[in-house]
Amino acid sequence: MSAAAPERHTVVVDRFDLITWRDTYDQSAALRDLAEELGEHHPGAADLLTDVFLTAYRHEPRLRERAEMSPSRLVNHRIITCLLESPDLAELRRETLGDPYAAAMAVLAQAATLRRMLGRFRSARDQGERAGRDRQDAESAAEQVAEALRLAAGAADEHGTVPESEADAVRRAIGTAESRARQAARAVATAAATEVPGIRADARSAVAEAVAATREEAALMRAWGVGPGVLERMPFDGRAGLAERLRTSRLAQWAELIGRFRQMARGERARKVENTAGELIGVTLGDDLSRVVPSELTGLGLPAMRAVFAARHAAGELMLYDSQGEQNTGRGAVIACIDTSHSMYEAGPGGVTREAWSKACALALLDQARHAERDFVGILFSAADRIQVFRFPAGRSADISQLVDFAETFLGGGTSYETPLTAAMELLREEFDGAGGARGDIVMITDDECEVGEAWMRSWNEAKRRLDFRVFGVAVGAPRATEAGSVLDALCDNLRSVEDLTDVHGAADLFRVI
Repeated sequence: MSAAAPERHTVVVDRFDLITWRDTYDQSAALRDLAEELGEHHPGAADLLTDVFLTAYRHEPRLRERAEMSPSRLVNHRIITCLLESPDLAELRRETLGDPYAAAMAVLAQAATLRRMLGRFRSARDQGERAGRDRQDAESAAEQVAEALRLAAGAADEHGTVPESEADAVRRAIGTAESRARQAARAVATAAATEVPGIRADARSAVAEAVAATREEAALMRAWGVGPGVLERMPFDGRAGLAERLRTSRLAQWAELIGRFRQMARGERARKVENTAGELIGVTLGDDLSRVVPSELTGLGLPAMRAVFAARHAAGELMLYDSQGEQNTGRGAVIACIDTSHSMYEAGPGGVTREAWSKACALALLDQARHAERDFVGILFSAADRIQVFRFPAGRSADISQLVDFAETFLGGGTSYETPLTAAMELLREEFDGAGGARGDIVMITDDECEVGEAWMRSWNEAKRRLDFRVFGVAVGAPRATEAGSVLDALCDNLRSVEDLTDVHGAADLFRVI
């Protein structure tokens, strides 16, 4: 009986693992380039990359015994063993488990260290290649054993006794095969053992680099609102291209700020109570049944008191909860007008630019609108002739490419209030005339002051009365723009100034009322 063929893969694989790897490999030019590069010096490079991939991808990767491995793959076995011993591997697998794309990114993140590890093993690799040739010689010797056994069987006498000369030939052939196999294994083991301390350190470094890379990409996707479901449906190249675009976008360094804004907005949504007018400050009298204190309602349980309740309701003398500050949430479109004039480049505390804060706030407002099933429109503006409109209809997944275009676009130039607010007003009029929708919300974020014409102001006020929309103003790094009597003060129902651009809570109340 012939011995089992030596194994090429360190990690025990099934055909589904190999199909997943091959599909990922075929889609990734970067993986193919890495395999070709490493393969110039290490014939087992493709198998090594497969093993590294499965270490990150599989639920419980199981290693083969060294004795099962082809001598030319013992270097791979040592490397994978060291990777599995890395203390950061569990952290890496939180991001890569069952995700072929993330596991492939982990492989690529470890490329530089894999090169270094293979360089350390150059002597062992050469020994392995020689051992492979010796193994082939040993297999030839084994074939000689089989031939000797056949001849010995033919030379046996009628009692089954093999002549001594044929028996010696069998023993010599077996001894040669076993000796060469042992020498091959010892040669590789000896050469590899001298590099173990350095390899272990390299393995820790490789896994740490992979953890950092996969975490960074996962955080980037979360910050931009790209959920796991969307990522799973994207082809490999599309996902890789998106990650590269987000990493190199103008606002890439503010991913953490964008993420904090979105997290803050989620928290404020959880605190928001629909159909309340704001912070409770006491009890007053009136006829608003949505704010009646519970003790007033007890009278309805007594037939004799129902007439009294009705009379007090008609006279506006029911006890109601009193509140201030916040208004009922809107129902029409949410429109964010973002100033992108030159001055928005200016950085505040912590190096955060006015543009970065404004765009991060706008992206959180987009989340807010989608959560409430409202349309969202982003209007970027600067001078009177510079405006760009991005529409994100409710009930439709936001196109990530359009989202990044919105965040990256910067117009430059001066500042005009009339142009973006007229565009916002026309959008709300279109919504009102088309679907009867009212009570939209406009959020104006700027760092500058400018004048508006009297005729324009009259048409603005008339549109506000007819369309019943609200205007929220945010002056970024420009406290004077919010002073009483300013243009923003006249335009907005709710106005605030934000100077600490590292603090996302400066706009927290917006997300309780929009």
